[in-house]
Amino acid sequence: MNGVLDGFQLIEGSAFVAAPLGGMTLAQLGADVIRFDQLGGGLDYERWPLAADGQSLFWAGLNKGKRSIQVDIRSDQGRQLVGDLITATGALLTNFPTRGWLTYESLSANRPDLLMVALAGNPDGTSEVDYTVNPATGFPWATGPRNLSEPLNSVLPSWDLVLGGLAATGLLAAERHRSLTGEGQLIRLALSDVAFATVGNLGRIAEVQLGGQDQRKDGNYLYGAFGHDFPTADDRRVMVVALTARQWRALKEATKTGEAFAGIEHATGQDLDTETGRYEARDLIAAVLRPWFAARTLAEIRQLFDRTGVSWGPYQTFRQLVEEDPRASTANPMFELIEHPGVGRYLAPGSPLHFTGIGRLAVRRAPILGEHTDEVLADVLGLSEHEIGSLHDRGVVAGPTRATVG
Repeated sequence: MNGVLDGFQLIEGSAFVAAPLGGMTLAQLGADVIRFDQLGGGLDYERWPLAADGQSLFWAGLNKGKRSIQVDIRSDQGRQLVGDLITATGALLTNFPTRGWLTYESLSANRPDLLMVALAGNPDGTSEVDYTVNPATGFPWATGPRNLSEPLNSVLPSWDLVLGGLAATGLLAAERHRSLTGEGQLIRLALSDVAFATVGNLGRIAEVQLGGQDQRKDGNYLYGAFGHDFPTADDRRVMVVALTARQWRALKEATKTGEAFAGIEHATGQDLDTETGRYEARDLIAAVLRPWFAARTLAEIRQLFDRTGVSWGPYQTFRQLVEEDPRASTANPMFELIEHPGVGRYLAPGSPLHFTGIGRLAVRRAPILGEHTDEVLADVLGLSEHEIGSLHDRGVVAGPTRATVG
């Protein structure tokens, strides 16, 4: 089966989350994404979590469906090889510093219609990572229990994830422009721009400028409507959200708490049918609902809420997600069991995008480092066996460092 991007080739020079995710997003749609790494692996080659044999599950997760080559990019000949690959394919995605041999001006001299996505920490090219950008967004000061006097960081690299998705979007937009005009394009994208744009898009910048309001920590309450977490009788925990009027009505009906909430409205003057009213009365609403959840197990709550329109979900550890949630299993067509050499058989996701006219491509494991070096040099650059062997002999390129399976 061919994906929607069948025939599109891309060279990727990357590390960590955003750039590998951008490339994998395209690979899972059928693009031929060729990732190059320094001999021995790049900065993320041993990133946690690790398999029992020491292989990076991080690497295996973010490089599915790609081809991998090892090349000595510290050598002139290695850089020339990568430059030749970029010229041949006409597209590059990278978060490496774009200077010297890796500038758009240098690379496009041999390929005027080159498409290049250059990711950076800040617009001026200085370094940032998700865990340094997020503290500047304001969200850590609005996250956590009310009595917490310190900022609370997130373990999820949210801005990297958005950056990777936008990198793929930008490259595809540039490809459409090139198909119409024949023009190449350098697309610059900065992690801090992505983060601060999101802060603005969610209304937080305008809120401060126009009203002087700076959101304080509020535990697990939903900002601006009602949402809160509740412990259950079997020591599980669920999140319940009543953002819309329909969700609010469904919650009242399913828990049979309408009369109690009418009393809150009468006592406070708040209209709980509005988002503002529910937010202002959030502590009282939570107090009414807490005993209802505490008296029931997760299974009972699931049964009572089934098909009622209540917006809710259980809190799950990673283990509980895998063991209990069918959405993270082969019952979900996005997931398949794959075999990774040396690691074993495990559940892996394909693309969340489902093109109904074409179907979803089968999940392809990540490559072993250097697994496709010879194949790429032959297929893309047309080098002979003798030429490839000479490159190996001189230490310019390397093949797979581990055994591979078909």
